[in-house]
Amino acid sequence: MAKRRGRKRYIDRLSAARHRLLRRRLLGWFRKAKRDLPWRRTRDPYAIWAAEVLLQQTQVGTALPYYERFLARFPTIQSLARASDEAVLKTWQGLGYYRRALNLQAAARRVVGEHGGRVPSDPAVFAALPGVGRYTCGAVQSIAFGRRLAALDGNAARIISRWLAVTEAISGGAALRGLWEAAEALVPEGSPGDWNQAVMELGSAVCMPRGPASRRGRGPRCGECPVAEVCIARAKGIQERIPVRRRRKAVPHIEVGVGIVWRGGRGRRGGGRVLLCRRRPEAMLGGLWEFPGGKRQDGESIRACIRRELREECGLEVEVGEHLVDVMHAYSHLRVTLRCYHGRAPRGRARALGCTEARWVRPGEIAEYPLPAADVKILRALRGEKNSERGTRNAERKDKGKTRRDPSRHSG
Repeated sequence: MAKRRGRKRYIDRLSAARHRLLRRRLLGWFRKAKRDLPWRRTRDPYAIWAAEVLLQQTQVGTALPYYERFLARFPTIQSLARASDEAVLKTWQGLGYYRRALNLQAAARRVVGEHGGRVPSDPAVFAALPGVGRYTCGAVQSIAFGRRLAALDGNAARIISRWLAVTEAISGGAALRGLWEAAEALVPEGSPGDWNQAVMELGSAVCMPRGPASRRGRGPRCGECPVAEVCIARAKGIQERIPVRRRRKAVPHIEVGVGIVWRGGRGRRGGGRVLLCRRRPEAMLGGLWEFPGGKRQDGESIRACIRRELREECGLEVEVGEHLVDVMHAYSHLRVTLRCYHGRAPRGRARALGCTEARWVRPGEIAEYPLPAADVKILRALRGEKNSERGTRNAERKDKGKTRRDPSRHSG
């Protein structure tokens, strides 16, 4: 039979005998060396599912306290389905990738409404739920229900690439399809959940990422690997060069003007309320509350940016005052510097023009709202807490300097 066009048959590089040896050695190692993690002590599909969602793009050490907090707040799928979006986001606050939390809640509501509150054991039905991709489906179904499905995330892709000496870039196309095919072929019939967890464990403890981090004791630790003799990349001496990834594009940087807008009292220590806006659900960080503001346009001062953004977002005319803090924050695709200034809006109704909701909040109540990590840093500065952000004291001088050089930037 002719091979499909563009298909990579990486699994053919492993003989049947080495395939059997790989399974036996890795499973034996895992059953002796696996960490005692709370999601490994339960057979509850909901708890296993929550763990897998939390662990996506998150290290185990970071995810652990969130898992315990999340399950304490929402111990059953019914409790998650009944919860408000704000309660879910507040419990998730600080972890990032908030869309995962809202998708898990939407899926919980579907499970309660359409499946009697029981997580579907049929992979096709489970995969149709919001936020359930191929990896999540394979991980949950194999661990919770014993389904023979692969779970190929970044860790597993790295490990299988090394086992099979995959020298093509694995970020997409035929190479990624070939890795999925190999991952599926490697899963044993009898213990698919243990196998998928064993691959994850190997990636976390032994077959670690390469690159500059290896100088800090990371990188593949082949001397500790239970399946080193099966690894084709190690036999060829190329394990440090795998996986191959396409060169990343430079991450753009933007400046954002942010207003800590007061009404009533004298502001700051003199009482009054602060304006918070809730981001639209379809936007990045959708559903979270934030101090209003937006991206500075070319030729625009930060103060002018804040005035314009408050008009566009809330229909308010704002008097921009003194500088509070600069906050630097990095996302996977973007670096942001938030330039934060106090302001006042003594008149006018705050309208939700560029947001879902606008609300005047007492300063002591702000922490009760689900906030992005960058806004948590702003809140700390507002409370007078020490902030590690660099350049905080220079921002106002920089902004004034730009205004002096180009008076037009002060307009607006």
